[in-house]
Amino acid sequence: MNDLDLLTALHFTWRDGLEILVVALVFDRVLRLIQGTRALQMLVGIVVLVAAYVVAWMLKLTMISYLLGLVFTYGAFALLIIFQPELRAALAHLGQSQVTRLFRRLDQGPIEDEIADAVERLSRSGIGAIIAVERDVPLGEFVESGSAMEAKLTADLLATIFTPYSPLHDGAVIVRGDSIIGAGCILPLSQSAVADRSLGTRHRAALGLSEESDALIIVVSEETATVSIAQGGVLRQQLTSMQVRDLLAGREPRQQTSEFAIVGRVA
Repeated sequence: MNDLDLLTALHFTWRDGLEILVVALVFDRVLRLIQGTRALQMLVGIVVLVAAYVVAWMLKLTMISYLLGLVFTYGAFALLIIFQPELRAALAHLGQSQVTRLFRRLDQGPIEDEIADAVERLSRSGIGAIIAVERDVPLGEFVESGSAMEAKLTADLLATIFTPYSPLHDGAVIVRGDSIIGAGCILPLSQSAVADRSLGTRHRAALGLSEESDALIIVVSEETATVSIAQGGVLRQQLTSMQVRDLLAGREPRQQTSEFAIVGRVA
């Protein structure tokens, strides 16, 4: 039987092509999600273990094969715990759709001006702040770490919350739609290495939340008074109030007198 006869015997149909395309898209999406995170390094380690198991099985190294078999058997439960943040982020991204984004935008209201105004005031006064704007992925679990609120979002209220020595200034404000639903909230710190070693706790918390959700997190540095935004595990630094407004509205920020820097995760 020649190669042509073999291909004919396989009965390759359009369904097979569709399945190959879907699997390729899923693998591509998974690799994009874990790129630059500790999950990619662990995935490489798993591949090495599998290769070692195959070599041990081929060489009939019974003890090594048995031990690696135990690792694979019980390691699946450990992986669920180790990869919990990555799995949660993957499921959150999977649940996103254009329809939910449309309804969220219709319900959100014009908050861009209020937040941009507050950020400009805080930056001008050298007051540190962190504001998480909820998108499709709910942030209710993080509200429980702080003080729940139900207040209309205004620039004055945001500036008041982050005033030094106020009860709620040390933590994050969480925004849903045109309301503040939480203040003084604790956000997860990023476990990934970052290119800029000078980033403080607020910036690492912003990156951490952006890795686990699709939220847009604005940070005002208390040390340098610069404004940054974290989204999708990437931090944009040295933003102006106009650029903050553009990002909140879902637009690519317009370049002004000062260029903004993008800090990404490193493996």
